[in-house]
This record gives sequence, structure tokens and C-alpha cells, in this order.
Amino acid sequence: MRIAYWVTPMALCLALMLMMNPMADTYADELIEKPDGMFTMTIYHTNDQHGHTEMYPQMIPTLNEAKEEHGDGLLLYAGDVFSGTLYFNEFHGQDSVAFMNEMGYDAFVPGNHEFDLGDVEDGHPELAAFFEVADFPILGANMDFSEDERLGDLGMEGVSDKAEVGMIHDGIILEHKGEDIGLFGLSTEDTRHISSPMDVSFHDYVETAQAMVDQFEAEGIDKIIALTHLGYDNDLLLAQQVESIDVIVGGHSHTEVDPPTVVTENEDGEDIEPTVVGQAGKHGEHIGWMNVTFDENDDVIEVDGELFATEDRDPDPEAEKMLEPYQEQIEELQNEEIGATVVNDLPNPRHGGGNEESVRANETALGNLITDGQLTAARKIDEDVVMALQNGGGIRTGMTAGDVTVAETINVLPFVKRLTLLDVSGEELIEAFETSVSDSPQENGGFLHVSDGTRLTFDSGQASGERVVSLEVEVDGEYERIEADEQYTVATNNFTAAGGDGYEEFAEAYKDGRGTIVGDTDWEMLRDYMAELGEVDYEVEGRIQDVVSEDE
Repeated sequence: MRIAYWVTPMALCLALMLMMNPMADTYADELIEKPDGMFTMTIYHTNDQHGHTEMYPQMIPTLNEAKEEHGDGLLLYAGDVFSGTLYFNEFHGQDSVAFMNEMGYDAFVPGNHEFDLGDVEDGHPELAAFFEVADFPILGANMDFSEDERLGDLGMEGVSDKAEVGMIHDGIILEHKGEDIGLFGLSTEDTRHISSPMDVSFHDYVETAQAMVDQFEAEGIDKIIALTHLGYDNDLLLAQQVESIDVIVGGHSHTEVDPPTVVTENEDGEDIEPTVVGQAGKHGEHIGWMNVTFDENDDVIEVDGELFATEDRDPDPEAEKMLEPYQEQIEELQNEEIGATVVNDLPNPRHGGGNEESVRANETALGNLITDGQLTAARKIDEDVVMALQNGGGIRTGMTAGDVTVAETINVLPFVKRLTLLDVSGEELIEAFETSVSDSPQENGGFLHVSDGTRLTFDSGQASGERVVSLEVEVDGEYERIEADEQYTVATNNFTAAGGDGYEEFAEAYKDGRGTIVGDTDWEMLRDYMAELGEVDYEVEGRIQDVVSEDE
């Protein structure tokens, strides 16, 4: 679907001429496309591929077909290349960047998942390697990479009219159809809580956007694009709060914006300069296209756009050949059995569709299995570990009954987090569980699953911060309460240990030197524990109980 939002008086007159005189078709088209002082910017865009490398052979012909119909344009990527599939776990984005280079992207903004492999000691070597081979510039105006050992040297502040590939710019100026276009990048500030940015910091996106607009206008640049990984709703807020951004190409929320949205009023309902907002869904399922036409005053007056579905195109033969070596390695991994059999399905529920249970709000059999595997691995290192914890947001899919492959364990825990031991007080531990159940019965990605021998009772009818009724651990066959003034060692993944999902208590403990990364990745612990069991038979058993839910 395409739509035009503004029609100038000239265009309206010409349209009436066409109705009266069809023979004027070619002449009128030329006048509408190229009147004095008017300019049409063409943009193609994608976002949130999440390691679905297998989609590139269909994305490439989709892009080519769109270009045949609408001409050359800027090709932009709005974040989240990393995480989510076996391709990513095996190749850490090197496969994706090879295809992105082949397609000829003009700019990329890092999404929150680009920081999933962040390591306290080593930083972001995989992301640095991705940037180093990229044939396109990186945009990150509200991101500060200066404290990161590897990425800090790639940062370039301010606005550059000579964009360098593989370098991180606040903003760049690109020439398109003879006009200078300003581009800058923004990513969600939530990355500090939902990923592992380590020494990379994030600043207010609205304040940063205003500063970038001011810089571009000082350079005489009046056509400005914000390439964002903020989510559709935040993109709309950005358009309302910062004037003079002409186009926002977004990601993060996986929204299919078709046709593009045009924002013409601020939060108070007052008229503002139009801003076009687009997003192309997820996983390479669409290539977004938009034409944005400016008048002689550099105001947006007309917008066309649509999403091209990649599934409707035959794969490109050359791209299929390029994919083959990656695919062969993945297929070997997919078929490798770990020596375990799941007796009953282990679902990974989410709210919606009538489902009242969620991995982000309730105990699950799969969560129990994962934490028991972590506790087993942790106690091989330190027998005094009292419990293991797993954030629900890190569990991404369920497991079906039958023999288990390596691929299935990686799909369950795709973010490659490592076992970490954390020394905390009972008070800190109880406060962490207050954070865990703060949104109950609503979903929260930080909801903590617990290992065998741990019992949490809470009351979701109480105010947040006052919900934990009791937290107990089993000692010599008897359950004992966690005492506020006692010290305990717990096991979790390095994301949660470093304060991910808002666990400030854990973050402080880690900064104090009370946390140590000690073992394998999360999926490897799951694989080894299941192989140790051989026959895997798990169920919900009352480790986590909401007393309000019980009374209803």
C-alpha cells in the first residue's frame, strides 16, 4: 500500500489536468516529479534481523526489485543484527555483516542486542570485530563508547561530511541525488538494563536528538534522518518533541509500519513540521521503502511508502551460494544430539491468547530445569552456593518431548551468558527478589526462576517493594529463612550478576568485587546437566508461590 499525505496546489492542478486530458500523462509526470525547488528522497530500510541469516537470499532480490521500481536510495539498518539464532551463536555476526556489505548499507545504528555478549573483563570483542569489517559507518549519537577498550578508538564525535566505514559517528552527511542529507543514530537507554553494555553508556535520546538537529542546521543541512532503535512509540514521541527531524527510520519494537506514519502535531496538539516514521517489522521479513518529497522550503509535503514482503520473492542464486558454508555448519550443530531425552514438553509460556501463565511472571518446569543445571555446575566450583537464579527474559523458547540436540539447548538460551558466583547479604538477596516480583502478576523480563531447594513466597496484592513474604533455602533437609544480616553465595548468569534487568543490589555487589565469572555458558550448563540426567522429567513444583493467586 502507498499513500500520499500532502498535495501541493501545483500537484492538484496537474492531477485535474490529467483527468481532463489523459494524453498529458507523460508531461504531467515530469512536472510532478521534478518541479523547481522540490526534491524526493528515497529510503530503503530494515531492522531487527536477530541472526536470521537465512533470510538474506530473499532480502537481496526484494531490495533489487524495489530499486527497479523506485530507483536507487539510501539503505539503512535500525539495529539488532545480533542474538536469537544458531547462526549468531556460531558466527557472532560475521555472517550477517558479510551479507550487509554485499547489499550496500549506507548506515547502521547498534541495537540493544548488539551488546548481549558484553563481558566485564573483555568488553565487546565480537562487536568490535563486526564494526571492523563493516563497509558502512556506525551511528550512535546518544552512546558513549570512550571508556570501552576496543570500541573507544572507533568513536568520532560531532557531524562528519566524510563518513568512515567501520567507525562510530554521532552524525554524518551523505550526498543523495545531489542533495546533502544529515543522519544520526539513537539507541534505547534501556540497554543498560536489558543487555550487557559494560563500559558503553547511553544518554537521553530526546536531548541528544535536539543537539544533533542543532548541529546539522548550523552546517546548513535541512534534510535530517534519525536512525533509531527506540521502539515505535518512542519514535512517535521523538517526532512530537524534536522538530526538524524529517524522517525517523526505527527498530526495536518489531512494528510493521505500512504505510509510513506522518506526525504533524506535538504533544499539546499544536501543528509542527511533518516527520515521517517507518519501521519494517523483524527477522528480514520485509524491506521497507519510502519516498519523502520536500518543497522549496525543505518541508515534507508528500510521502509514499510500503513494506515489501521477502517471502514473496525467489531466493537469489548467488546469495544462496554465499549462505551455503554457514548453513552447513549450522546443520551439523542442529543434528548433534546431547544424549538426553525430554519426557514431557517443557513449554515457555507468555501472556496473551488466553494464556494466564508466563515465563516472565510464573515458575515454569523449564525454568526449574535451567536453574538446577546452573546450581549443579556452580556447586562443582563452590559447594556452599545456596541457590541459582535465571531471569525469565533470557529463556527464549520451550523444548518438545523427545531426544535433545545441541541446537535446541542454544535456542532455549541464545544469549551466551556465563556462570557467575555472587556473594551477597540476605538483605540484598531479599531486595533482589522484591525487584523480581515487582510487576507481578504482569510480565517482567527480570522475573527470577530459582533452583531446587529454594522457596519464595510473595504477595502480589501488596505494594512493590513490600511483597516478599518469605525466602527460604533447604539446609540438611529442612527449610530455613534467609536472614538479612547473613552472607550467601548465589549463582546466576553474568548479565543478571552485573545488574541487568534493574538488579541494582547485584550490580553494587559486582562492583565491590563480590562477583566472579567462573564457568561455562548458560546453554552449555543446560546441555551438560540434561546429558547427566539422561531422562529429563520436570514439572512446576511450588518453588515460587504468590499467596494472592492461591487464594483466588
